[in-house]
Amino acid sequence: MLVGLVGRGIQLSRTPAMHQAEGRARGIAYIYRLLDADRMGDGTLRLEDILTFAGHFGFDGLNVTFPYKQEIIPLLDEVSASASALGSVNTVVLSGGRRIGHNTDWWGFMESFRRGMAGAPRDSVLLLGAGGAGAAVAHGLLELGVRHLLVGDIVHARAAALAARLGSLFGPDRVTAVSDIAGAAATADGIVNATPVGMAKLPGIPLDPSLLRRECWVADIVYFPLETELLAAARRCGCRTLNGEGMAVHQAARAFELFTGIQPDVDRMRAAFAAFGDTPVPRRAAAGETRQVHENETGRKT
Repeated sequence: MLVGLVGRGIQLSRTPAMHQAEGRARGIAYIYRLLDADRMGDGTLRLEDILTFAGHFGFDGLNVTFPYKQEIIPLLDEVSASASALGSVNTVVLSGGRRIGHNTDWWGFMESFRRGMAGAPRDSVLLLGAGGAGAAVAHGLLELGVRHLLVGDIVHARAAALAARLGSLFGPDRVTAVSDIAGAAATADGIVNATPVGMAKLPGIPLDPSLLRRECWVADIVYFPLETELLAAARRCGCRTLNGEGMAVHQAARAFELFTGIQPDVDRMRAAFAAFGDTPVPRRAAAGETRQVHENETGRKT
């Protein structure tokens, strides 16, 4: 098997280690490569060219990450029902000259939440980020029974579009796009960061830490580093927290199954994730600094 991860700034990804460890355990010659657009040529290589490259070199599948989860959809031959509903693809199976898109992020987040946030209140949840990852997390939260999901994004039109799309699936009274993040945070049972803010390459915190409340749980889907500035601030406030490890492991397990047709050992993949070692701690934001860098459809950072 030859598979890869397509994205930008992905050199710290633990996904190759998880996939290759499980492949070895299953007796598969499993090779996983990083297709980092930031490291290809002058950094202006088009996504379409990367997909063509992968086809020429016999790749069996691709995982897709920031900033391509939405941009890739028009370049595919087929998209699964869940990925189509989300408008986001993070896994592409390459077979018989066809590109078939799937989304395993939403299931990965659900499994992580079930295991790490059992019993957490879910009447009202604030989701930060309405890009590809945010769409998947939003779907997962609604499937988990969140009664009212508040979606905030630095590009309000994107939050509104996601709210409308999910409202048509789950009911318009369950999803609302918000521009008043402070007001939403003041009443939310939980806050989820689905933006890339907090990653090693995009240090910062996606909202003013003074908005955090002890009774509010906080989840972050960023996993390099696992200890984001948001989670560190939340713990200082006494909040219950969930890091990005579980989502990363469970989405990878589902992707492995799509690529190989074999159900993986999730605990073994988790062990490979943990064995990867610590990732660099990002620069701490200066006092009062809130960095808002959200993914959009073109991959431009805003």
